[in-house]
Amino acid sequence: MEDMWKIIQAQQKQIDALTAQKAAPAPVATTTAAAEPASKAPADDVKKLERKTDVLSQEVEKLRTNLSIPEEKALKSAYGLGPAASKVYQVGKGLSIGGYGEANYQAIVNDETKQKNGDDANSHNNTDFERLVLYAGYKFTDNILFSSELEFEHGSTEKGGTVSVEMAALDFFIDPMLNVRAGMLLLPMGFINPIHEPPFYFGNNRPEVERRIIPSTWRDVGVGIFGELLPNLTYTAYGVNGLNAANYDSNGIRSGKQQGSQARAEDLAFVGRLDYAPDFISGLSFGGSAYLGNAGQNQTFAGQRADAFTQLYEGHIQWKYRGLEFRTLGSYGHIDDAGILSKAKTQTIGSSNYGWYSEVGYDILPLLSENTTQYLAPFFRYEHFDTIANAPDGYADDLTKDKQIYQFGLQYKPIPNVVIKADYRNFTAKKGTVPDDFNLGFGFIF
Repeated sequence: MEDMWKIIQAQQKQIDALTAQKAAPAPVATTTAAAEPASKAPADDVKKLERKTDVLSQEVEKLRTNLSIPEEKALKSAYGLGPAASKVYQVGKGLSIGGYGEANYQAIVNDETKQKNGDDANSHNNTDFERLVLYAGYKFTDNILFSSELEFEHGSTEKGGTVSVEMAALDFFIDPMLNVRAGMLLLPMGFINPIHEPPFYFGNNRPEVERRIIPSTWRDVGVGIFGELLPNLTYTAYGVNGLNAANYDSNGIRSGKQQGSQARAEDLAFVGRLDYAPDFISGLSFGGSAYLGNAGQNQTFAGQRADAFTQLYEGHIQWKYRGLEFRTLGSYGHIDDAGILSKAKTQTIGSSNYGWYSEVGYDILPLLSENTTQYLAPFFRYEHFDTIANAPDGYADDLTKDKQIYQFGLQYKPIPNVVIKADYRNFTAKKGTVPDDFNLGFGFIF
């Protein structure tokens, strides 16, 4: 763009010079034929240069309108999506590109457990480029836009990595109170599922409650509405494709996600969310969400039909005040026909499950340097979850699924878009041993 502006400015100088030459008195000519080219030449040159200048000006304007340049706009969350994913909402028109990535090193602390489990993937030290995500959005008009999230996991598809469409949705803006979204949707539950970019949660690993009980990242094909009912009171409500209970197991509903991949659509589900951020307490927000839907998908389990009606509820609150960041979240789920599913899977599938966590962090750098723009926060998180809170009649509880995690660490941001993380997690279970781990990694958004 800078080069094009230089050309435009040079051409404008030529136009001004030729215009001045045209306005000057014509020299006396001996014949009419001799005087004619001298008067026409500047006029023709001016027209040619003006046409070139107009073309270049139009191209520069297209670049300025269509490109989203991250250095020029502060990244901020919009309409329930993460800051990098929300860049398309800040574009005047046209294309927007963003993304994020994260990598980490994990050291297993309990040598005894490592030796016992041998080559188990979770029992040895490892490194992982966990994910690289590209956001591509396009703003067709002020009222219609497209947003997408394409994720590359674990560095390569050769060793368990995947390439997935995490989100691909069309937004139709009608009124601040009522807008429509359709496509591959992120289900609006918890903190992490809608906003999972690494600078915006503590620790190298996402909270286990939001992986085991709320199966983040959770997406499916659907359509719904969203908007702001009252000042600072927002809502989201989607109808989506249901889960597949044939893939439920003792670890909960996580494996039942269909993720829009040739999914069974005999059963559909509803998910809704409300959030409120009162003006009278700066930085405070709270809300909740619910998921309801059959998951049987017209299938037979151990010779029996089962609706496998699945419910999941969560409530959350967070407060950000100056350097303080506090979050807490609780979630409860229930699965009908868990006994039938357990018989078909030959393992106990919990008829209910629950989990909760609380975390707190504080940015200490302003205490050391008043004008710093960097960030350094020690943090602590406690989690408790059980994927078999209640076992169906005739099936034994699995106490290895009832776990607690004590986690503490440091979060450092040299700039808001880049984070470096270090943390230690101590695991305990009601039965059996779970190895502790130390994690070191980094993440970024753009």
